Amino acid sequence: MESIVIYSLSDGTDRARVLETYPRHQAYFEAFRANGGGLLALGPFLTPDPAGSSMGLFTSREDAERFIADDPFVVEGLAIPRILEWDPVRFE
Repeated sequence: MESIVIYSLSDGTDRARVLETYPRHQAYFEAFRANGGGLLALGPFLTPDPAGSSMGLFTSREDAERFIADDPFVVEGLAIPRILEWDPVRFE
C-alpha cells in the first residue's frame, strides 16, 4: 500500500527560511530516490500558498517514515509531516 506525506509549515516559519533550506531538501530527496528509497513523486501545492504545504508519494509507509526522519525541512523544524496510507484505484 502506498503512503502520502503531507507537509504543513510549522507556526512562524517564513518563506525565506523555506527557500534557504530548499537546496538541502532537494539534495536529500534526490539522494533518497537514487538509493532506491521508494519515492514516487513530490512537490508543493500551488494554492493557496505555494510555500505553505506540499506532499510526497511513497511506495510504502516504511519508506515515508525513513524519508521524514532525515528530511531537512522536518529536522530543522520548518515542516510538520503527516503520513496517510493510500489505497488507489488503478486505471491502466
